[in-house]
Amino acid sequence: MTPALKFSAELLLKAQGVKVVFFDVDGVLTDGGLLMTEHGESIKRFNTLDGHGLKLLQKAGITPAVITGRDSPALRARLQALGIVHAHFGTEDKRPAADITLQALGLDWSQAAAMGDDWPDLPVMRRAAVSCAPPNAHIEVTAVADHVTAAAGGHGAAREFCDLLLVASGRYADLLREYSA
Repeated sequence: MTPALKFSAELLLKAQGVKVVFFDVDGVLTDGGLLMTEHGESIKRFNTLDGHGLKLLQKAGITPAVITGRDSPALRARLQALGIVHAHFGTEDKRPAADITLQALGLDWSQAAAMGDDWPDLPVMRRAAVSCAPPNAHIEVTAVADHVTAAAGGHGAAREFCDLLLVASGRYADLLREYSA
C-alpha cells in the first residue's frame, strides 16, 4: 500500500531526527473547551485518532511528552491509557518542564518537536527543531509554527503532526503496512 499522505520536502527535512514531541493539551489534544461539573471537575473529550497517533510515535521510537497548564483526573487517566510517562501538569512556564524532559531523555532541542495553541506554548515551540499548531490556535502561535494542521485541535490535529513526524522518521510506510495486511 502506497501512503496517500504528502508533506513538503522542506518540512520533512526539519522534522528528521526528532526523538521527543511536546504536546499541549487544551486546544491541541482537546478542542480547548472546558466542561465543568457542579463540583468543579473538568470533563475532557479526546480524539481517538490523536491517541492512536501518539501510540504510533512510541512504536517508532519517538517519545510523546505532555506539558499542560491544567491538571485533571480525566487527563491523567487518558495519558496513562496511552502509555505516556513524560508529563508535566499545572505548568504555565513550559520551557523548564521541557528542559527537564530533554535532560531525562538525554536529548537536546535539535531532537525536539512541539505542538501548541496559545502563548504559554511559544517558548517550547520556538526552541524545537519543528513546531506545529492547529488552525484554531492563537494567531501569534500559527505565525511561528512550521506547520499548521488542516484538522482542528481535539479533532485529529495531533494525529496529523504525528503522521508528519512518522513520515520524516521513515517509519510511516512500514507502520501503515502492518495495518494493511
